[in-house]
Amino acid sequence: MDDATRTRIEAATYRRLIRHLMHDRPDAQNIDLMNLAGFCRNCLSRWYGEAAADEGLTLTKDDARAIVYGMPYDEWRARHQREATGDQLKAFEKSFAENVGKAD
Repeated sequence: MDDATRTRIEAATYRRLIRHLMHDRPDAQNIDLMNLAGFCRNCLSRWYGEAAADEGLTLTKDDARAIVYGMPYDEWRARHQREATGDQLKAFEKSFAENVGKAD
């Protein structure tokens, strides 16, 4: 596979992941994504901003989050985010302690 084709496939895959999280699974809480996969929407938005910076573009944290969330972050939080349960927080603390920096 040539580089241009690989890049198009990777970009399409990323767009599908974002669309899935935006439209099909807005109920998937970031803390659950972190506990299960070690990354969440905020990680994706940070990576997006870092990739933009690698290309010489300046993208604010809020702008990158709006791209990943499909709306301003505060609006998404008001619509979809629930308070984390004690069990979720315990799982996050355990996962974080075991996997610090592995998703980067």
